[in-house]
Amino acid sequence: MAIHTEKTEHRAPSARKMNGWLALSPLFVFLVVYLAGSLVAHDFYKVPVAAAFIIASAYALLITRSVPGTNDKISIFSEGAGNKNVLLMIWIFVLAGAFAATAKEVGAIEATVNAALHILPGKLIYAGLFLVACFISMAIGTSVGTIVALVPIATGIAAETGMSTAFVTGIVVGGAFFGDNLSFISDTTVAATSSQGCSMRDKFRVNLWIAAPAAIIVTVIYVVQGLQVEAVPAAGSVSWWGLIPYLLVIGLALAGVNVVTVLALGIGVNGVIGWVTGAFDFVGWMASIGSGIGSMGELIIVSLLSGGMLEIIRYNGGLQFIIDGLTRRITGPRAASLSIAGLVSLVNLCTANNTIAIITVGPLARHITERFGLDPRKTASILDTFSCLVQGILPYGAQMLMASGLAGISALSIIARLYYPFVLGSVALLSILLRFPRKYS
Repeated sequence: MAIHTEKTEHRAPSARKMNGWLALSPLFVFLVVYLAGSLVAHDFYKVPVAAAFIIASAYALLITRSVPGTNDKISIFSEGAGNKNVLLMIWIFVLAGAFAATAKEVGAIEATVNAALHILPGKLIYAGLFLVACFISMAIGTSVGTIVALVPIATGIAAETGMSTAFVTGIVVGGAFFGDNLSFISDTTVAATSSQGCSMRDKFRVNLWIAAPAAIIVTVIYVVQGLQVEAVPAAGSVSWWGLIPYLLVIGLALAGVNVVTVLALGIGVNGVIGWVTGAFDFVGWMASIGSGIGSMGELIIVSLLSGGMLEIIRYNGGLQFIIDGLTRRITGPRAASLSIAGLVSLVNLCTANNTIAIITVGPLARHITERFGLDPRKTASILDTFSCLVQGILPYGAQMLMASGLAGISALSIIARLYYPFVLGSVALLSILLRFPRKYS
């Protein structure tokens, strides 16, 4: 999300009056409140992120003493929350939620899983399961949704064949992050591209140069490990109608159609499929749309609150302070890129949420990108890739908690058998150090 640089005639003095660390302190308050609350509750998902942002935002308004009136402070806050890039992100969240919910109602997830399992030969069961998870997560734009859909199937396969439950669960989790990192409707992709002002298609092209080699390496590993496997998984009947929504979204997005148009068309197509197949009537379609939009409620609120709080921090000179501190010893694009990767990784460790990490770091990353002449498309890729890397290996992350819960095993046992996040991180780091793909570096 971009921070406005217009109407700054009354802002420069305030940036010089406030100490840099004090200006940044709302961000620290957010992290402390979220982490302390989570540790007390012994659950990193019991404390709502929006509640932590409310407290940090209120604190940010209180310390902004250079603006005398409360209404003036709220106006500055609202300017950040109403930033056009923040609002665009929100509209996409709304449509993505509606599309995902209506697609689920017409049986698209189940159809995709069954179609993929029908073509999995026994010796390629590991590689096939990984590729299925890659495709499904890319289609539906959520790693959690992919884990929910596939982990029960993977654990069933493990029970029937004697495979390691932790191992097959790790295969699904790795594939889920591959697709989530590349999907056009993933909230991480939306956040990364919106914050850097680049198109999803361009970010996809950059990411593909990083994620594809990692996925190929992991696939080869799974092929080798699966050579001794003879089991053939059972699959349910395939409803080919259910494949249409995801194939349509991927095809249109790859063709360069605007993401808002893609999602709107997808929602309409889901409605037609639902009526034809009897999955729902008009009222049911509308109810599904409402349910999907509602599921995005917290993320929308968090986007607004973080946009407003970061605008207060920027107004008080906090962003400039941290940019100066981070870039003081940066001598070139490699160091600048590494600083962005480190920042988003650190915030992700603290929040256990890769979308929130990107939203938080995005404005700062854009300033660094502009200052050192980086390609915004590569920066968006770095934000998305490194946040997904960290999220993929967090034992208290939503994905790992969901996978361990469904599989009935510990998160640490899954992490010990994960390949993809670690390979992705290695390739992403090399892409910065060796500056590839060259076109975007």
